[in-house]
Amino acid sequence: MLMPPATSSAPDGMAQRPVRLHINGRATTLLVAPWVTLLDLLRDHADLTGTKKGCDHGQCGACTVLLDGKRINSCLTLAVSHDGATITTVEGLAAEDGTLHPLQQAFIDHDAFQCGYCTPGQLCSAMGLVQEGGAETPEQLQELMSGNLCRCGAYPQIVKAVSTVALRPRDRGVA
Repeated sequence: MLMPPATSSAPDGMAQRPVRLHINGRATTLLVAPWVTLLDLLRDHADLTGTKKGCDHGQCGACTVLLDGKRINSCLTLAVSHDGATITTVEGLAAEDGTLHPLQQAFIDHDAFQCGYCTPGQLCSAMGLVQEGGAETPEQLQELMSGNLCRCGAYPQIVKAVSTVALRPRDRGVA
């Protein structure tokens, strides 16, 4: 289904381009100007406002989403360059029945947010980290999440929350 943008971002006569994406498990096609970022496509054209615009320069991580399973700053990439990609935003982390993802529940259980503005980006970054499997200690986890800023200073709680999921004891084949 081809959906027009919520607001036209191209001047009259400027060609918009269709961008086909799988966003949170749903196939969608949106018409956007060639200079529209993935962040603006998600917020302004797909009405998914969970992903936040923080610095708009790739320095804070508030706009982190998963692109084909990898975490990226959506403010730094043009939507048209990801035609056919799979995008997961914070809205796509919970199950369809509303059951929270274990990371979301861990953030609640550990009070890993204060104002909550950075939380969607923190959650998407943590999900990418869990899928990458690169952290074995809280210190490594902290380093691998360092691209996501929390201006409220909830870092200790964020590390605890992500640790409960990302650093679970793994089956190492020991009997």
